[in-house]
Amino acid sequence: MIVQPVLVVAAALFSLGIYGILVRRNAVMVLLSIELILNAVNINFIMFDTMLADTMMQGQIFTIFIITIAAAEVGIGLAIVLMLFRNRQTANINEFDLMKW
Repeated sequence: MIVQPVLVVAAALFSLGIYGILVRRNAVMVLLSIELILNAVNINFIMFDTMLADTMMQGQIFTIFIITIAAAEVGIGLAIVLMLFRNRQTANINEFDLMKW
């Protein structure tokens, strides 16, 4: 299997995720950008697991753990964003100064 195209796609997803975190100010879009980064990592794990022909399937196991953590992160993150939106009437990250002294 050719490794380079898969790694280029994973690098593109990772770059889009970083760009989304740095540029976007909407909290939901930042959560989606984090999901893109985690999916890029999952692609790398699966690709290297396939390339190395690992009998213990460690890349696939790590991918399942990352998918589980990503689902929990989305659930908790969206709950926090909804509560902040309910209190502040905005989803803009720059206006969330609740924890500042």
